[in-house]
Amino acid sequence: MTTPAPDLVTLADIEAARDLIAGVVRTTPLEPCRPVAATLGGPVWLKCEHLQRAGSFKIRGAYVRISRLSAEERARGVVAASAGNHAQGVALAAGLLGAPTTVFMPVGAPLPKIAATKGYGAAVRFTGATVDDALVAAQAYAEDTGAVLIHPFDHPDVIAGQGTVGLEIVGAVPDVKTIVVGIGGGGIISGVAVAAKALKPDVRVIGVQAAGAAAYPRSLRAGRPTRLESCRTIADGIAVGCPGDLTFAHVSKFVDEVVTVTDEDISRALLLLLERCKQVVEPAGGVGVAALLAGVARAEPPVVAVVSGGNIDPLLMLRLIEHGLAAAGRYLSFTVRCGDRPGQLARVLHEVAEQGGNVLDVTHSRHDPRLRLGEVEIAMSVETRGAEHSDRLVGALRDAGYTVTFGPPAGA
Repeated sequence: MTTPAPDLVTLADIEAARDLIAGVVRTTPLEPCRPVAATLGGPVWLKCEHLQRAGSFKIRGAYVRISRLSAEERARGVVAASAGNHAQGVALAAGLLGAPTTVFMPVGAPLPKIAATKGYGAAVRFTGATVDDALVAAQAYAEDTGAVLIHPFDHPDVIAGQGTVGLEIVGAVPDVKTIVVGIGGGGIISGVAVAAKALKPDVRVIGVQAAGAAAYPRSLRAGRPTRLESCRTIADGIAVGCPGDLTFAHVSKFVDEVVTVTDEDISRALLLLLERCKQVVEPAGGVGVAALLAGVARAEPPVVAVVSGGNIDPLLMLRLIEHGLAAAGRYLSFTVRCGDRPGQLARVLHEVAEQGGNVLDVTHSRHDPRLRLGEVEIAMSVETRGAEHSDRLVGALRDAGYTVTFGPPAGA
């Protein structure tokens, strides 16, 4: 027996959601992104949902969903599953509407997201390693207690709420030709695509997933939601193992293309957003910009990239900055083999300094059996000004007679 197709959200649903959230949710700004615009040869705008209340777009759908519950349902409480952003959106919305909240989060969820969720008044429980695991636990809790499950993406009220982002994009950039949106479960891209294409049928909507959590490309090829065996990505906010039935139906009909980006692409994008655009963005929030920088999305300007969230752990930010600098050629790790003579280390360091490199750390080894007698190895990490500077530095060392190699040192 064929399962009937779900009813899809309409422009009227999204406009009604806009009326519900008026005065509660911010109309977030669109900021020009000149570095990416220079690459694409036309205007690129960032839809700054990381500046939304609770740090992401999630408050939109959560408020719409909870506001439509009866007084009796709200009294029973609501329950949600989330890696952090949906948790905060639900906790904030439920607090504004007077509903007790319980949130199930994966073990290892980012600490700032946990603290913020608790700060909005929710009770937090930890289970499993993924959002999918947390969702199973939340569904069981709803059945046991009578609490209402606020699904993170697969509900028409949630999709309609997130779709208000699309209304704001088309209203602010009426000549937009391409909208790029990150995809986890697919709630925001479903709503944005419905709104944007109803108002501007020729606009292209491109979805972006992390390569290590790309359930949609496989599902679209199969013609049905298909579960991943595992998710592995720095973008925890979109690490969803299986599309929802409702969101899959919307993406299949309204989204023009779904592409993937690597964690390296994401880290480079976050570094650019921080360094050039002065925007603090979490990995899931930066995948749209990552796709534009990596050239994997066929995006005709004017382009709007939705920056969906900014709730990032400072420790992860530190690692991402370091990783992004390395990916951009700003960190260089190498080893130098040379003769074991007094002053040799000083001469190598002097050569690096002459080329303008900043030595971050250095290890001097002479006892590894793989070294020849009278030979030492110097392992170095050096900060440079980019790929060209790195090439000049390595070339200068080799011209000076040193053997320079990349990879782990002999004793590693």
